Amino acid sequence: MNNSAFNFQVLSPDLILDALEDLGLIVDSGLTALNSYENRVYQFLDEQRKRYVVKFYRPERWGALQINEEHKFSYDLSASDIPAVAPLNIQGNTLHHYQGYMFTVFPSIGGRQYEMDNMDQLEWVGRFLGRIHQVGSENLFIERPTISIDEYLTEPRTVLANSELLPVNQKDAFLRVTDSLISTVKEYWHTDWQPLRLHGDCHPGNILWRDGPLFVDLDDARNGPAVQDLWMLLHGERSEQLIQLDILLEAYGEFSDFDTKQLALIEPLRAMRMVYYLAWITRRWQDPAFPRSFPWMKDEDFWLKQSAAFSEQIKNLQAPPLQLMPMY
Repeated sequence: MNNSAFNFQVLSPDLILDALEDLGLIVDSGLTALNSYENRVYQFLDEQRKRYVVKFYRPERWGALQINEEHKFSYDLSASDIPAVAPLNIQGNTLHHYQGYMFTVFPSIGGRQYEMDNMDQLEWVGRFLGRIHQVGSENLFIERPTISIDEYLTEPRTVLANSELLPVNQKDAFLRVTDSLISTVKEYWHTDWQPLRLHGDCHPGNILWRDGPLFVDLDDARNGPAVQDLWMLLHGERSEQLIQLDILLEAYGEFSDFDTKQLALIEPLRAMRMVYYLAWITRRWQDPAFPRSFPWMKDEDFWLKQSAAFSEQIKNLQAPPLQLMPMY
């Protein structure tokens, strides 16, 4: 796959329309681009005024077997009446190929924004995450990865060290604090957990509300500890997070057992996400969408702030982990 395909420079509207027509879908509305950096996602109406979403996967990220595992997981969830958006089966397949691209068509399902400070909604989400993990524990992904230090820290560190975005006069200091953060994560990371299939990126932006939660975007699904799908729902001061955690896990526990030893992984996972995120943007920088969306990556002040954030995260790692409130 050439670089222009990786960066979607050859993914023209005509190519998209032709790919959909190849499946028997005639676009009658034009294509409305939806917010997605990693892939290219468009909403459209067909001739019957039925609304769809088509997703073109970024080449060279996932292979067909890995994407099909994601689709299988979404169907497993739907079969258990869990509100997760599954791709449509068209002509006997959910994953389609056209001129070097892989793509999938979904039903278009709207919803309101999940309210982070709504404790009733948090309870609902906790209950459904328990059900998602109940299904996720039935078997593991074979083709998709398991969350690891190598994927989230070691490889990203190499990417950042070779990045031209990192100012030369800050490079040594930034890499020193990065190495210190990685070293500290390794002190507190443990693998004493049972892996299961996860949503993988369960932050508030991937939850819609339609008389209950609707989970979208399983693109980052992988094996890992249950807490990976919980910690991004916590926010605010430590006292607020403890209340949220108590509500979340009480509801979660109605369907799945939660090993409280995993609470010690919250700050390591947060640190891993911080480093991985910077490397992810760096890896995609040749895609014109990324310089437009992340212009601050070229500012020296940005990298100074990242160094400060890494130093602060080292302190967070060394602090006592969140714990459930004692029951009396």
